[in-house]
Amino acid sequence: MTDRFLRHLPIGERPAFSAEGMPGWEIFPFEGELTVKVLGEPKLPEPPRNGAAGRPCFICQDPGAQRIWADEHWLVRHAGGPTAVPVTVLLSPIEHHDLGDLPAARAAEIGPLMQRIERAIEALGGIGRVHQAKWGDGAEHLHLWFFGRPAGMMQLRGSCLTIWDDVLPKQDEAAWRTVLSELAANLAAEGGTAYV
Repeated sequence: MTDRFLRHLPIGERPAFSAEGMPGWEIFPFEGELTVKVLGEPKLPEPPRNGAAGRPCFICQDPGAQRIWADEHWLVRHAGGPTAVPVTVLLSPIEHHDLGDLPAARAAEIGPLMQRIERAIEALGGIGRVHQAKWGDGAEHLHLWFFGRPAGMMQLRGSCLTIWDDVLPKQDEAAWRTVLSELAANLAAEGGTAYV
């Protein structure tokens, strides 16, 4: 293994938590004895993501699934079910593109759309911050994540918010759908169509 980005990694070993690392952060959601998994070997070539190499793209197959708002080029959809945090939604282009091949006209729209979604989430009330993220390991179709952190919940700040969302109790279905409806209406107030 001679790859310059892998040489320093303890492949096949169990790394130790650094005393100055994430477990020492006040926002880290776990305490007590934790064990880091053994770091596995790289898988090259990487397996294809959804929407790549003939694998179906679930967004292209049913762009209306989980959709809460859309305009002629973009859609905002929920993550599939109730969340612990007030709101989690994803922004995607309607056409199948990843960030690297997004047409210039669509790329120029991302910043204003991110601002618009943040304002719409904050307008729900009770939101301390709105976090955004881009991961793309599961699907080739571009999807930007937006998470509303509940106001005052300082322990849920930062990059551990998504872990907290996994371990905390979820909102009931009716409350979650009400939040999505309010968010869709907030987005549609500036154009596009609300779908919930």
